[in-house]
Amino acid sequence: MLAAEDMIHIVGKGETIYSLSRFYQVTANELMSANGITDPSKLSVGQRLVIPASVSVSSSSSDVSTLPGGASSGLPLANYKAVKGDTLYSIARVNGITLKLLQEINGFSSSHVLKVGDVIKIPGRNPPAAVVRQQSAESSNQAASAVPGGIYALRWPVTPRIITYMTGQMGVVVEGEQFESVKSLTQGSVVSAGPWRKFGRVVIVETAGGYYYMYGGCETITVNVGDRISPGMEVGKLGVNTVSAKPQLFFMVFRNDSPMDPALAPRAGYNSRT
Repeated sequence: MLAAEDMIHIVGKGETIYSLSRFYQVTANELMSANGITDPSKLSVGQRLVIPASVSVSSSSSDVSTLPGGASSGLPLANYKAVKGDTLYSIARVNGITLKLLQEINGFSSSHVLKVGDVIKIPGRNPPAAVVRQQSAESSNQAASAVPGGIYALRWPVTPRIITYMTGQMGVVVEGEQFESVKSLTQGSVVSAGPWRKFGRVVIVETAGGYYYMYGGCETITVNVGDRISPGMEVGKLGVNTVSAKPQLFFMVFRNDSPMDPALAPRAGYNSRT
């Protein structure tokens, strides 16, 4: 388990400052600054990079949205559609900002009542965990039809009690048991291990074919950067999501820097739950 607040990434073949900045949702300048890099072209395979756990937001005019009345929020903003159970307070809390700032961003009075379907502005740089919601029936049916036996028939990093899709992001939240072993679905190498913003403790495993498997929401991590991983090997213990108060694993799969449906990602062996 890493005690530091920053993640460590081991540079792999073909990776660049630009591709890594996209993958970790930081800017190239932030990544270079954190590692004292002045020439991004001199990145080398095997080099250890610090991935900032928290970053300052650029104040360039192209990045910054403006609050009603002309006040700058200092935050890039994204649209979010309210679902059942949302409140302004819960959305502000999940996104790591105050209720007052969220109200100011959207020009709401202190008495404003949020309604299902309302589209509001939220900080656009927070991770997709900030908008994790229950999977819609339509999305569930689409995923189930794409996988023989449905998504619950697949092998997952933890035994799934409930599987939900992240809103606006190709990833899933798998509810399991607290302190349950989080197991790798593939063989590969650990390229990152440690805290990562609102995903809690995260392990990222690189596999053949340009795939990266991200296991987030761990209470503890039982592997280190550089470890070789085999299918079924424990990478950590499942923790409790402080927002939902439930033991939830944030699971995402990337290929060539692009996210894909985790239900369709390769798994070692046959597609069973165990």
